[in-house]
Amino acid sequence: MNIFVELLITVSLVVSGIFGLVGSYGLVKLTNTLQRLHAPTKATTLGVGGVLVASMVYFYAATGYFSVHEFLIAVFLLLTAPITANFIAKTFMAENLRESDLPDSQSSCGWSIYDKPPESPPES
Repeated sequence: MNIFVELLITVSLVVSGIFGLVGSYGLVKLTNTLQRLHAPTKATTLGVGGVLVASMVYFYAATGYFSVHEFLIAVFLLLTAPITANFIAKTFMAENLRESDLPDSQSSCGWSIYDKPPESPPES
């Protein structure tokens, strides 16, 4: 294997390890649920993404074929992590905050977790 490819794989693994370590440390040290939510969704997503990039580069260099499995895992991870974080944050807000605790949304819609359902039309 080419020394450049080995260096690329090594750098990718080291950087992803650093992101994973920082994300894990943030998960342990941060105090609030919303603060704890930030560390794993950002840092560990990049950490796992770096490992997947290293795996794709290695298998392409070793076999000459592009690994679709790792690519699909990376795409799935990058699409689902922000959505999951959004759901966890909205659940936290609904459980722990009143509408009066939040700043003005500066929109006619208001905060989505506090909107009242539309009233049904009167029956005739």
